[in-house]
Amino acid sequence: MSTGGSIAKDKIYSTIISKGSRSRPQKCYAGIHSTGSEKPLKYPGKLITFEGLDGCGKSTQLAREFERLRQRGFPVSTTQEPGGTWVGQQIREIVLHAASDALTPFTELALMFAARTQHIEQVILPSLEAGQVVLCDRFTDSSVAYQGHGRGISLEVILALEESLCRDIRPNLTIVLDVDPAVGAQRTGARNRAASEKASRFEREGLEFFERVRQGYRRIAAQEPERVRMVDGRGSIGRNSGQATCPAE
Repeated sequence: MSTGGSIAKDKIYSTIISKGSRSRPQKCYAGIHSTGSEKPLKYPGKLITFEGLDGCGKSTQLAREFERLRQRGFPVSTTQEPGGTWVGQQIREIVLHAASDALTPFTELALMFAARTQHIEQVILPSLEAGQVVLCDRFTDSSVAYQGHGRGISLEVILALEESLCRDIRPNLTIVLDVDPAVGAQRTGARNRAASEKASRFEREGLEFFERVRQGYRRIAAQEPERVRMVDGRGSIGRNSGQATCPAE
């Protein structure tokens, strides 16, 4: 985990964004199942995802990184999950703002993958085929961390959905901003008060739930160190941005 300064830029992004990079990102639960027949990604674009607990600062860092890459002349776009499409936005409203007991864990998971499938077909895949660098606020790692480790759904179930529905799309690089659940809760509470908004279904969960999610992200990072980078999310916006920047060489 990085705790200060900047992420080793030449080692993280240079092979991800460079024109010659065609390496195959691993599955976020590679230890569960492997067919041995996986092929390199065939898309010229790159998918970079930002992950972490609610209140970790990932959305802020994604926006700053978008501007930095745009200024350097890269074809870059941003999107989010759940969301990114009309269908995805309707699902987002349900999973974030329904009553706490309105959705079962499996219904929540199914809705997330329904939104993701539409998102891949309408937004992510066309952008990758067009050669864009896609910065995405959450992707399948969120399902592993939140619905898998947080809700207790079997990772094999999540893997089966991913393999069936996600068109073999996986991130080239994932940045996880790691914060203590109490810090995330303080940040989301302050943000909601400032915007006069109610807490979402997830934000209403207790600290034990978010600690399970946090440990889920840490497990993903430990299993896939070539794809996932953990960044200490406790610092200021400027400090964290320095750790989560994309050199474009």
